[in-house]
Amino acid sequence: MITHLAGADIAYDDVGTGIPIVLLHAFPLDRTMWAPQLGALVAHGRCIAPDFRGLGRSSVVGPFTMDRYADDTVGLLDELHIDRAVIVGISMGGYVAFNLFRRHRARVRALVLSDTRASADTPEGLDRRRLLIETARTKGSTAVAALQLDGLIGKTTRKRHPDVVDSVHATMTLAPVEGVVGALQAMMSRPDSTPLLGSIDAPTLIVVGEEDAVTPPKEARAMHDAIHGSRFEVIEKAGHLSSVERPAAFNTVVSEFLGGLLYH
Repeated sequence: MITHLAGADIAYDDVGTGIPIVLLHAFPLDRTMWAPQLGALVAHGRCIAPDFRGLGRSSVVGPFTMDRYADDTVGLLDELHIDRAVIVGISMGGYVAFNLFRRHRARVRALVLSDTRASADTPEGLDRRRLLIETARTKGSTAVAALQLDGLIGKTTRKRHPDVVDSVHATMTLAPVEGVVGALQAMMSRPDSTPLLGSIDAPTLIVVGEEDAVTPPKEARAMHDAIHGSRFEVIEKAGHLSSVERPAAFNTVVSEFLGGLLYH
């Protein structure tokens, strides 16, 4: 489905009924990465998975910022007449989730923060993103995918599930260059959300792949320690894209969390 928000066409999936669950994808992927979750979590609620502007089938129209991505998400909730939702964000989707909580606290029923971090980019991280921007502009999305793929997927998945690796790679190569560059710039300029953690009062689940080399388990545990009452789950034999690499395990921990929300 497509809706028009703030000058852009935003593509999204919307399946099921019940408690709204918004799934925010990783970079440089799109909403199709959530296919295993749409099939499983629909038993627990209404699953809504948008493409961020510039990626997937959404318009390649700026501005590309974390605030804009967050506001687009809330604009979609408005279009669908949804007051509050469970916000599930993985990687870059987690960064957007922090901004959404900061800007639109009343719209957040609960948070699932997967394979993400609260802190802003380090100097080394900024240099890495600048390299990716230059690569995208000079060599295209396929070259960006080549540089990122091994870091996004855990060693066990790379060894045992080449079909998953191939699927993720194929999606990455389809990302529009301008959307890739815009998302990288958005991540570079995102605020440090560490001071926000202590104020998060929504039920929160933190998930991380055991083999996540991008946002490792120690960073996820630090977020857990800072968010009062949060739950913490490690997905064994998964890397940065834990929901794609070990979908059944990911769906189990998220389903258990969603079940507990009936008491909130």
